[in-house]
Amino acid sequence: MGLVKRGKVWWMDVMYEGSRIRRSTGTGDKRLAEAILGKVKSQIIEGVFFEKSLEQDRTFEDMMTRYMAERSILKAPKSRIRDATALKHLLPVFGQRVLGYITPKMLAEYKVQRRLEGAAPATTNKELQLVRHAFNLAMREWEWCRENPMHRVALEQVRNEVDRWLTADEEDRLLAASSPWLQEIIRFALNTGMRQGEILNLQWQDVDFTRGTLIVMKSKNGTRRTIPLNTTVYDLLAAKQAATGISSGPVFRTPLGHTLQVRFLVREFCEARDRGGIPDFRFHDMRHTFATRLVQRGIDLYKVQRLLGHKTGTMTQRYAHHCPESLRDGVNVLENRPPIDTNLSQLGGSMKAGSSKSLI
Repeated sequence: MGLVKRGKVWWMDVMYEGSRIRRSTGTGDKRLAEAILGKVKSQIIEGVFFEKSLEQDRTFEDMMTRYMAERSILKAPKSRIRDATALKHLLPVFGQRVLGYITPKMLAEYKVQRRLEGAAPATTNKELQLVRHAFNLAMREWEWCRENPMHRVALEQVRNEVDRWLTADEEDRLLAASSPWLQEIIRFALNTGMRQGEILNLQWQDVDFTRGTLIVMKSKNGTRRTIPLNTTVYDLLAAKQAATGISSGPVFRTPLGHTLQVRFLVREFCEARDRGGIPDFRFHDMRHTFATRLVQRGIDLYKVQRLLGHKTGTMTQRYAHHCPESLRDGVNVLENRPPIDTNLSQLGGSMKAGSSKSLI
C-alpha cells in the first residue's frame, strides 16, 4: 500500500484481501495525499471503507464531463458557453480531485483566489453555482457522493442595482446618430424592454394588431410571454408593414432585406453610440432603460417583472431603488385618518364621555 504520482496527482495503490485498488487522492500535495491515505487505512481497519460505492471514487472532472453531456447540452447556447468558460477556471483547480475529498474550505479558497485574479463577484458566483448544481446531481441522482460541499459555502455579495440607463438627451443623440432602420430597433427596444435575441427572433406572425400585443416565442428562460403594444410601437410596426408590404418572416431585417445578424446589429449600434457621444452604454442597457423608466413613473415591480419576463422577482428588485417617490403614497395614507369618535357610550352604554374609568 502506498502512493504513486501520475502527472501532477498522487494516487493510492491499495492491496486488500488479494484485490488491488487504485484511487486518485485528487491532490498534488504529498502531505495531503499521505493524510488521505492514512484516512483510508483507518477506514479499512474499521471495516467501513468498502461499504462505500466504488462510484464515489469519481473525480470532479468525471462529474463535470457527465454534467456537460447530460445537462449543459439542454441549455440555451449562451448558457452552454458560460458553463464551458467556467470549467476553464474550475478544472485546473479541482479536475483530478475525488468528489468525496472536495471540501467547503477548498471551494471558499477558490472564491478568494478568483477575487484576487480580478473576477467579478457575479462571475465567481456563476462558477460556484455550476459546481453546486453538478454536485446536487452527483449526490441525489448519480449517487457518486454523499454530500454537496457547496451547501456550506456562501456566494459572493453582488451589487445588482442598475444605475445605467438612457437619459432623454442621450436618447435624442443616439437616434440622431443612427440610420433609419436602426432608429426603428432602438425605439422598439426602449418601448418593449425585449432582449436583443428576442428582437432578432421576432416574426410578423407574433404580432397581433387586433389585440395590440406581441408574443415573445423564444425567451431566455424558455417561456412565452405577451407584451402589450403602446402607441409608439403599434404605429412603428404598422408603418413598417405598410411600407415594406411584408407580413411574414422576421420583423427586423438589414437595409437590404437580409436576415439581421447579431454581429451586424451590435457593430452598427456601437458606431451610432460612439457618434452620439454616449459612454458606457450597451444594447442590453436599453432593456434596463425600459424597466427603470417604468419604475420611475410609479409602475409596480410585479408588472415590470411580467413585462421583462423574469421568472422571479429577484432580478426585478435591481430596479427597486429607482422608486422612492412611488413609495411616498404608502406612508401618506397614514395621514388620512378617519376622525376619532369620542362618544364612548357606543362602547356599550355603560361609560359616558369624560368618565374617569380606564378603558384598559
